[in-house]
Amino acid sequence: MSLQIVTLAERPELRAAIFADELQLSAFPEFMRHDPVADLYYASAALDRYLDFVLAGLEGGKVVARAFSVPFAFGIEGRSELPDAGWDAVIRWAHEDHLAARKPNAVSALEISLTPQVRGAGHSRTMLEAMKDNARARGFADLYAPVRPNEKHLQPLAPMSAYAGQMRADGLPADAWLRTHVRIGGRIVKVAPCSMTIVGTVAEWSRWTGTTFARSGAIVVAGALAPITVSLEHDHAVYIEPNVWVHHPL
Repeated sequence: MSLQIVTLAERPELRAAIFADELQLSAFPEFMRHDPVADLYYASAALDRYLDFVLAGLEGGKVVARAFSVPFAFGIEGRSELPDAGWDAVIRWAHEDHLAARKPNAVSALEISLTPQVRGAGHSRTMLEAMKDNARARGFADLYAPVRPNEKHLQPLAPMSAYAGQMRADGLPADAWLRTHVRIGGRIVKVAPCSMTIVGTVAEWSRWTGTTFARSGAIVVAGALAPITVSLEHDHAVYIEPNVWVHHPL
């Protein structure tokens, strides 16, 4: 069944459904919900500024998919290149643009999520294409995406540069989500080595991951794209997630 796709500006009553547990809790590992930069976009007052860039995908009248993107100013002083800090940086840039009343000239994807029941049917690609269409319809010529490759967690010790360079015999990326981006016109630009930074106490990380940490050092946890760094002595753990910047000319 095809999706009906609307913006949150068009259907504000869908806000609760977009953030329902069925979408929220199944989309990413628990620790991914503890990046403080996210509040600059997802907090209610902040999101009110971006309702035209929040998409809901409905099947039979029920929200089964969501997509978030954010407009930002690119190519200005201090922003000549896509940031190494990826997802975190582009959200901060958009927030700075808001404070400075600066007009955006590009859009960045932030997230596409589906309920478990509709995964594997090509809806992620549909939502990505809808995100591109939405940005184009609003007069933008470029969509960028700090992509979280969806199979990288299976190779957490591999550097992202090596992982992103893995290709199939047909020349397309081995990773399914990167491959989807490339198939619809995306170009891999570079790795964002510190796209998200998530910090917590050892006890917090134990709650987030269900893991008991018996030693300090680099430790692999389920769902992470790279090891987290744990210090029992200093009672903290840090996760720095790499992503891959992809450019979609519109």
